[in-house]
Parts: sequence; structure tokens; C-alpha cells
Amino acid sequence: MSRQGSIATAWAGLTGTLELFPMAVIQLMLRIGVAMVFWKSGLTKVVTTESGSWPLLPPELGSSTVMLFELEYQVPLLPPELAAWLATAAELTMPVLLVLGLGSRFAAAALLGMTAVIQVFVYPGNWPEHLFWAGALALILTRGAGAISLDALIAGRR
Repeated sequence: MSRQGSIATAWAGLTGTLELFPMAVIQLMLRIGVAMVFWKSGLTKVVTTESGSWPLLPPELGSSTVMLFELEYQVPLLPPELAAWLATAAELTMPVLLVLGLGSRFAAAALLGMTAVIQVFVYPGNWPEHLFWAGALALILTRGAGAISLDALIAGRR
């Protein structure tokens, strides 16, 4: 056997072995990783006021979060108060669903839409980071949460 043939055989054996790694573990890692990005962002938007925590106890809104949406994020078509509330709500609920693997495709679609808004209107220069988030979310959206998820557990009982 030639040197090239032995290298090709070794490479084929290695890649064949790597393909045995469970995709469900990769899907779980992607779900947790992308969820943490949005979760941490959501936590930074929750501001404690004298009357409680925003956005759960209106009418006191976290003024610094709303100001962030007025001055920096400037999402078109939505008032800053509504955009701030929607973003915070999505960033604190969708990651939980992703980590649990419950309604994962819905959560991935919501965060993929949010990623698109961030890319187009807020931080267009951060496209490499957004592309990575979008890739992880697209995999979850198109392939599901994987075997290590509540979605899989529920589907198995039907």
C-alpha cells in the first residue's frame, strides 16, 4: 500500500470514528451555548427599581433599559418601551426553553428572528458572531433539539 493510501485509510478510519459521536450531545451543547448568550443579555436588561423588578411590575420601567433602546438599539417600527419589554421577555424565556429542549424549534425561530433584527438594525458589524448564533439556531430549527430534550421525551410518548 502506498503512503497516500495509508494516510487516506487512516483519515477515513478517524472520520468514521468521529461520526460515531452522538449528534444529540452536539445539539445539547449548541442549545446551551446559544441560550447562555441570550440569557446573559436578558439579565443585563432587568433593572431593579424602588417598586420592584422591571419588566414584571409595571408601570415602573427600567429606565436604563428603555434608554438603551432609545439611544443605541433604535429598533424601527416599535416604541422603545415595547421593544425593551419584548427583547427582555424573549431573552429570559426562550433560552430556558432551549436548555430544556421544550418547544425548541419555536424558541430557536424566535431567537433567530431576534438575531436578524440585531444584525440588520443594531450591530451590523458583528456579523461573524451573529452568523455563529444563526448557525446554531438554524440547526435547532431545522433538525430539532435532539434526543436529549423534553421534545424528544414528549414525542416518544405519542
